[in-house]
Amino acid sequence: MKSPLPKSKGARVSDGDPLAPGLYIVATPIGNLGDITRRAVEVLSNCDGIACEDTRVTQKLIRHLGISKPLWRYDDHSAPKDRARLVDSMRQRAVALVSDAGMPLVSDPGYRLVQDAKEAGVPIAALPGANAPLTALALSGLPNDRFLFAGFLPNKDKARREALEEFAELRATLIFFETAPRLTKSLDAVAATLPGREIAVARELTKLYEECRAGTAEDLSAHYAAHPPRGEIVLLIGPPPERETSADDADAMLRDLLETEKASKAVAQVAKATGMDRKALYARAMEIKGE
Repeated sequence: MKSPLPKSKGARVSDGDPLAPGLYIVATPIGNLGDITRRAVEVLSNCDGIACEDTRVTQKLIRHLGISKPLWRYDDHSAPKDRARLVDSMRQRAVALVSDAGMPLVSDPGYRLVQDAKEAGVPIAALPGANAPLTALALSGLPNDRFLFAGFLPNKDKARREALEEFAELRATLIFFETAPRLTKSLDAVAATLPGREIAVARELTKLYEECRAGTAEDLSAHYAAHPPRGEIVLLIGPPPERETSADDADAMLRDLLETEKASKAVAQVAKATGMDRKALYARAMEIKGE
């Protein structure tokens, strides 16, 4: 049996102190540079180097902050030996991990680096900050008590439909990243696979032309076909509508449960599933038992 991962102490971040060796996961702005946090600036200013998706993007950010640091590219194409060298360097140096925008590891290759760092016993700290899926959810007005972020939908039509069908019965708001060229195809797939859902499209979040447009999948597809979108996009799909349970359905549920359960337990289960009045359900349960 494989042994559990060793525990690692969190890397220390405090005002005025030099950074201890370890891995620092740093969220960066998703558009508006004013959304960088004070802790993020402190870590980026005092770390020994920054692992990033695209050195050109990160260079613009740190130049804006007046910071100069060595940048090491780390992305989906990085070899295992590159990751091993980074982890090894964390034993003696403070290494910050950033993505091009938002929280690292969210649809991002950084999780492999974090996993290897944990296995090596390297101290790890995570600094929260801007996040596109949660920002879009807050703007959308869709139910937010339960939600699922599922990254990007597949590129191929059949795989895209199958992915949506997989989530069809999930009573939660679905959140996906999407690209501008594929948006209308995805909206058409939603219309065909998950009809009747509330939809929101959020794009250019925190930027000058920020937009969060809501409607049906059909209406949004028509809009964006006529007005091709630009920028980073988050697609949100509301949960399935509540099913209305008829008296006949409740009757059938009661009859099935009464074969194995006491009346009180059967009534409790049906009331929870349907939202129907317990007293009325109990009275009906007694009628069924008396038949």
